[in-house]
Amino acid sequence: ELLARFELPREIFPKIVPPGTKLGTLREDVSHLSGLPRIDVIAPPTHDTASAVVGVPTQSTGEKNWAYISSGTWSLVGLEIDKPIDSPQALELNVTHEGGVDGTYRLLKNVMGLWLVQNCKKHFDHLGKNHSYAELVDQAANAEPFRSLIDPNDQRFLAPEDMTTAIVSYCHETKQPVPETPGQFVRCCLESLAFKYAAVLKELESLSGFDVQTLHIVGGGSQNDLLNQLTATACQVNVLAGPTEATVLGNVLTQARARGDIQDLSALRQVIVNSYSLKEFQPQPSATLAQAQARWLKLISK
Repeated sequence: ELLARFELPREIFPKIVPPGTKLGTLREDVSHLSGLPRIDVIAPPTHDTASAVVGVPTQSTGEKNWAYISSGTWSLVGLEIDKPIDSPQALELNVTHEGGVDGTYRLLKNVMGLWLVQNCKKHFDHLGKNHSYAELVDQAANAEPFRSLIDPNDQRFLAPEDMTTAIVSYCHETKQPVPETPGQFVRCCLESLAFKYAAVLKELESLSGFDVQTLHIVGGGSQNDLLNQLTATACQVNVLAGPTEATVLGNVLTQARARGDIQDLSALRQVIVNSYSLKEFQPQPSATLAQAQARWLKLISK
């Protein structure tokens, strides 16, 4: 319909096929160059997040009790749904519907993610304070909780010359104590991300009618135990972290399913459940959480 309205010829666009479609065999010249036999070429879930969601190690495919975060430089917080939700509320919440495997949709929102910490580290490295990510997380774990909070999706954090300066600016404007140490900066980023995840999850539950009991965190960010624990507590759900390479697993196992080695999506995910040890994080009691979360919501509403 859109192509017709813009008078664009449909024949210039490629055919859209579902993930798992066999496209042909490897070309002879590519086979020669790569040293591979002329193996089948199979369309995987053709977006990294699509493959990552296929690689979520859930045992309840098709149920409404789990959500996911594909965690890395960006965080994608979402649900796997069977039909798009085109209500006025969906438009107001600015959610994304991305096509997934077996006719599913990824109902999700983008959150800035560990880009915040990566760019703080870049500044610390420039100053000669060459801390590893593990050291920065340890320092953050020992820093004062909920001292400074930010809206991770504020535009000033998208491509700042100096992330720490942008965070200080935000804290000045919102009349909060500014972070002063690497641990305080990283703690500010991680707590704010956890609160943002909780807010987005609540929106998605309201929109979909899901009652999320388990939140799967996959991708490189799933290795950050402090963020995982903060997220479990902020969202008040159990978090299962891992695998880190969910995108690779979702891609290759979709191809294996296309070849008949795996029966269906549930069986595919069961392979991952059987193959990887996941870390579990449960909500922890906190006397100051509710107050801090309310303060954060007030900050981002300004």
